[in-house]
Amino acid sequence: MNDLMIQCRGVSKSYRKGSTVVTPLEALDLDVPKGEFLALMGPSGSGKTTLLNLLSGIDSPSQGSLVIAGEEISTLGRRQLTAWRAAHVGYIFQLYHLVPVLTAFENVELPLLLSGLSKKERRERVATALDLVGLTDRASHAPTELSGGQEQRVAIARAIVADPSLLVADEPTGDLDRESATNILSLLRNLAEEHGKTIVMVTHDAKAAAAADRTLHLEKGQLLENACAPS
Repeated sequence: MNDLMIQCRGVSKSYRKGSTVVTPLEALDLDVPKGEFLALMGPSGSGKTTLLNLLSGIDSPSQGSLVIAGEEISTLGRRQLTAWRAAHVGYIFQLYHLVPVLTAFENVELPLLLSGLSKKERRERVATALDLVGLTDRASHAPTELSGGQEQRVAIARAIVADPSLLVADEPTGDLDRESATNILSLLRNLAEEHGKTIVMVTHDAKAAAAADRTLHLEKGQLLENACAPS
């Protein structure tokens, strides 16, 4: 248990859509060791994004146990979940979600503004994150002055600036050319191998999935392969 970042047991998610009950995830079991880079593949509607939202604390399961970073998050209330998410999770989006009127530095600093850190501490953390993604020389640039690959690296810096233990990435290379995508995947591998981050990445791209330590496939809310961590 101590070597696991994620332990899902019987996790289901259902919601009503009109008069119909939709169940994007059903009785899912999943173990992810600390420091693993895991890729999730599957067709649209298979439950991949739903699973990411549960793992990141954006949503809560309808049933089952979900233990992440040693804490049973499926029992947390909304405020508790928000605080837990800020401390433990970084989310990387396909379309970056950068604020266009802010510089790269200011975009990376955003998650720290409510952290209670001093201005000096925030600046040190932002500088470290930008250095890690190789964008120190672009700190004062707005998103419109950056390439797509550079924007995604800013988004990754923002995701890691609070030093989370878990990174979830939803199609992080989906909007990038092949060279930029390769660079982003190398960066993610480095974050797992050299910095001990656990990464769960959703992708439709088999080449992107090949960069991960392990690939699992979701189909109609269930894992098609044995999801337990290797011994």
